[in-house]
Amino acid sequence: METFIGIEIGGTKLQIVVGDQAGKIRERFRFSVAAHDGAKGIRRQLESTLIDLRKKIKPAALGVGFGGPVDWRTGKICCSHQVEGWSDFDLADWLHSLTNVPVMVDNDANVAALGEAIHGAGSGFNLVFYVTLGSGVGGGFVIDGKIFHGATPGESEIGHLRLDKSGTIAESTCSGWAVDKKIRRAISQNPNGPLAGLVGKTAGNEARFLKAALEKNDSVAEKILNETAKDLAFALSHVVHLFHPEIIVLGGGLSLVGELLRATVETHLENFVMKAFGARTKISLAKLGEDAVPVGTLELARRSFVSSAGA
Repeated sequence: METFIGIEIGGTKLQIVVGDQAGKIRERFRFSVAAHDGAKGIRRQLESTLIDLRKKIKPAALGVGFGGPVDWRTGKICCSHQVEGWSDFDLADWLHSLTNVPVMVDNDANVAALGEAIHGAGSGFNLVFYVTLGSGVGGGFVIDGKIFHGATPGESEIGHLRLDKSGTIAESTCSGWAVDKKIRRAISQNPNGPLAGLVGKTAGNEARFLKAALEKNDSVAEKILNETAKDLAFALSHVVHLFHPEIIVLGGGLSLVGELLRATVETHLENFVMKAFGARTKISLAKLGEDAVPVGTLELARRSFVSSAGA
């Protein structure tokens, strides 16, 4: 059985995984990203780890999920909105020079969509739309097991879909930082509620307390959830009307709120779409969780190997 290496490059974390063609992760290396070190700091971590790995294993190919716009045909990075020094960098060529194996690079949301479509909640479906609710909001669309890219540089940028004519976008209301902001505002107005008690003096990533507050039946948390789920459902209604996915998978850190988020999105979505389409799209939580991108990178690597072998 062939061995593959997968790499997830984000704005706050770097993951390198070793796995097989079934998407099973056998070994993992995780690093925090120091934004002040820029892309060069990330490349130093990558180079050091890959050199050590090459002493122990012989990978057949390498796949990468990058947190930003990518020219997936060439593996060149367009830019990163979080870490400086990536613009126009030929990541695929650089990684090939380090490993001498086929390399395939794509946007991290696309890669997560691929992971969920092949090995996660979307397995068995032909039309799989994935939305990641993390620090930002990203999307990916997989059709018959292949990532849909659209015309260059098109991607499934649902986070930038406008919710109104004034320019409000989905990311500004449904992302982790947007929910953080809603929570801070809410607890300033309700300082004695369960949500305020859970957050305490925490500054940043307040959204992680939302699930616990919901379990306490906190009305403030319920209002925030409903508002966020409604906006997300409205954005997803456009996806349903245009592409009719069989399943929409909710991933990213905010999806850890769980079934209550899924059910609330599903309820609002039914009200936003034509009745003929309403019940035909399944809403599911991501099965792979935070491993959606790493598992997707292994699948990307496998495909890169198959493609190069058949060339």
